[in-house]
Amino acid sequence: MAKYVYTFGNGKAEGKADMKNLLGGKGANLAEMNLIGVPVPPGFTITTEVCTIYNEQGKDAAVAAIKPEVEKAVALVEELTGTKFGDKTNPCLVSVRSGARVSMPGMMDTVLNLGLNDLAVEGISLKSGNERFAWDSYRRFVQMYGDVVLGMKPESKEDIDPFEAIMESLKEENGIELDTDFSTDDLKKLVVQFKEAVLKVTGKSFPDDPWEQLWGAVCAVFDSWMNDRAIYYRKINGIPAEWGTAVNVQAMVFGNMGETSATGVAFSRDAGTGEDIFNGEYLINAQGEDVVAGIRTPQQITLEGSKRWAELAGVDEDLRKSHFPSLEETMPKIYAELNSVQEKLEDHYKDMQDLEFTIQDGKLWLLQTRNGKRTGAAMVKIAVDMLEQGIIDKKTALLRIEPNKLDELLHPVFDLEAMKRAVVLAKGLPASPGAATGQIVFFADEADKFKSSVLVRIETSPEDLEGMNIARGILTARGGMTSHAAVVARGMGKCCVSGAGTVRIDYRARTMTVAGKVLQEGDWISLNGSTGEVCEGKVDTKNPDIGGDFAKIMDLADEFTRMSVRTNADTPHDAQVARGFGAKGIGLCRTEHMFFEGERIKAMREMILAETIEEREKSLAKLLPYQRSDFEGIFEAMAGYGVTVRLLDPPLHEFVPHNKSAQEELANDMGITMDAILSKIEDLAEFNPMLGHRGCRLGITYPEITAMQARAIIEAALNLKAKGIDARPEIMIPLVGTIAELKNQATVIRDTAEEVFSEKGDRIDFLLGTMIEIPRAALTADLIAEEADFFSFGTNDLTQMTFGYSRDDAGKFLPIYLDKGILKNDPFQVLDQTGVGQLVKMGVEKGRSNKPKLKVGICGEHGGEPSSVMFCDSVGLDYVSCSPYRVPIARVAAALANLTKS
Repeated sequence: MAKYVYTFGNGKAEGKADMKNLLGGKGANLAEMNLIGVPVPPGFTITTEVCTIYNEQGKDAAVAAIKPEVEKAVALVEELTGTKFGDKTNPCLVSVRSGARVSMPGMMDTVLNLGLNDLAVEGISLKSGNERFAWDSYRRFVQMYGDVVLGMKPESKEDIDPFEAIMESLKEENGIELDTDFSTDDLKKLVVQFKEAVLKVTGKSFPDDPWEQLWGAVCAVFDSWMNDRAIYYRKINGIPAEWGTAVNVQAMVFGNMGETSATGVAFSRDAGTGEDIFNGEYLINAQGEDVVAGIRTPQQITLEGSKRWAELAGVDEDLRKSHFPSLEETMPKIYAELNSVQEKLEDHYKDMQDLEFTIQDGKLWLLQTRNGKRTGAAMVKIAVDMLEQGIIDKKTALLRIEPNKLDELLHPVFDLEAMKRAVVLAKGLPASPGAATGQIVFFADEADKFKSSVLVRIETSPEDLEGMNIARGILTARGGMTSHAAVVARGMGKCCVSGAGTVRIDYRARTMTVAGKVLQEGDWISLNGSTGEVCEGKVDTKNPDIGGDFAKIMDLADEFTRMSVRTNADTPHDAQVARGFGAKGIGLCRTEHMFFEGERIKAMREMILAETIEEREKSLAKLLPYQRSDFEGIFEAMAGYGVTVRLLDPPLHEFVPHNKSAQEELANDMGITMDAILSKIEDLAEFNPMLGHRGCRLGITYPEITAMQARAIIEAALNLKAKGIDARPEIMIPLVGTIAELKNQATVIRDTAEEVFSEKGDRIDFLLGTMIEIPRAALTADLIAEEADFFSFGTNDLTQMTFGYSRDDAGKFLPIYLDKGILKNDPFQVLDQTGVGQLVKMGVEKGRSNKPKLKVGICGEHGGEPSSVMFCDSVGLDYVSCSPYRVPIARVAAALANLTKS
């Protein structure tokens, strides 16, 4: 019989750390902490398999499958805590939390203090001797359950949470500011008003039966796996929907029992910078959600952290010690125990840990540990530090690097001189490093209103996820370094300033008031996520310095990689940038991009409009020196490495003018009539240009174009050779589908090369190959290899032709395909390994069956996408090629591919 519920408590557990797929990350780690002697409240985990049953067969089937096991597990919690679930004098209260196999901070729902009702609250009051604590817990439970399970949400985005509205009204009535200022009678009144609101909105009374409450909360967690924000989070992080979430039910421990109780979140290292320093935040007399929600400004756990916070916040030492002391100062024994636990957990997991803890009446309890989300910079620093500290080995250090997160380190940073001139409006906490400049938006669903936006909120919530992802940066008036905004922003690598307390936000007026200035929606601001500064207007940026730890990771990648990384570059500047990032050659130099500047486009258009070969050759002679000069610059920038030059690929109609004034100018320049221009443009028009007169078909129709380009390439390489520069040209013929096409163009190129060698009295080596971008070319690759020195898979066109999708038009239906699960990924972003990938695999195998040392690479956009790079390694490609700023990502992905394969 299947087992769906796993218990833990009192140093024993049915699960362990390596069962994350079944128990989720949280459940597996709760079990593991029990086994290694960390104080954890008892509880149980309902497996991810039940989430699958829930989503496929429905609520009734899921509940029926687990009901006996859940009842047995609740009985164990009762036994270990000496309480009784549903009892009015000694009630067992529990928390219900989600827990997927990978961390999804803030994406799914939590309910605390479950099991309370009008009778149980009196029992808790008598048992604890603290009536206020009992009613505060009850108030929190009704509020959280009403939100998570009963769907009590704000009526519109301008409105605040309906429960918060009731609380704000009572605060105003009583002249108080904080939740902790509520009296016991106030809390009783709030519970009544909350329940009245639930009845009014839902038409149903708030449930009193603890078992009804429990099943409602468990099902709400399963429901939250398919809520919009969780779906979006999975989409941007590549998490499969079929994984599902586990549910963790745990005996409650209370941080809101008074001045000897507290709750907090901590990190064994700095999640923003990677610094090896214990850090985090806590609140006395609070429950866990208070810290991440940012409603009260939390205090720092360590004395060092508290002093750093005070300096950033402009708080003097006397005020800090009296009003914002660290946990290290207020509860030194508890702090010492917590510090010891975090060291133990980091040593055990050998990675930076993100902890949640509660202190109940002077006793420490751990509620969660997980490998902490971190910025790209922190990821690199932590991996290198742990390697140098002897905690992990080289392979593990490299496996800790998520290739895509390296992109964060390559983004521009604020220029220091520009920052000196900037007007600083406010200062908050440097929650997530980086530089962000954008126009203010106040609502997450409007983040795409401007090309560059900064999302400004009082505090963020999980519903804001998509807007946070779209915005360049995030600014919140409330919240600390462990608030929802801070944690999610760091996971995204998004610049964030939190807790800017001097900022006043009016959602209805869509204004932000700070330093005596009123800023409207659409006004520009700049955020410095490394210092917490909020500046007026735009601040100039510069490219980042990426030496140090970044360079060490790149060296590690080179040590373990098999497949090299080239770049797609059409200019010497791009080639130099890519070489700086470690590119070893150019995998795609597109010659058509060279024809659009100044006088070149005129000569190109003259060539297109020419009626005879002589006229065409005359125009091509004008283009030759431009092409030769371009190639000299690119070959020199990539000296010592191969440069693959693709001959002219687009159809000629892309080079002719399509507006009347440009057409008239061309007619005047060439001394011909507008009718002649329009007639030629009409002749060039095609019904389906992608499958039309382009690529090698142009060269076969107009061999003089191929000859001119071949001459420019060979002459450029010989000119550099004369200067002692090692140029290595590789000439690539595009869009070949038959061996005859390749032979035709290869003959033109080789004949032209021999002419140049004879004229110059010197020779150079060059390679001649083709792009495999037509399915027929992959199917007949063994024949094509007879004539080719190399293959380069053009997976952009190969994807279009294999799927039969036009990349320019696919935007109309691909989002629907992704939403409905017809496709898991956009095939133009992530290589389709089961279809297009099989053509690549076949092409490699067939090509090398005829020419074992055939060099093979890929030059489509997929060359910089990590999972696609790993596939390319698995089928034996020699290199991948991608845009310059994707080179570091591809280098690490290539190394990881080789590591995981071995």
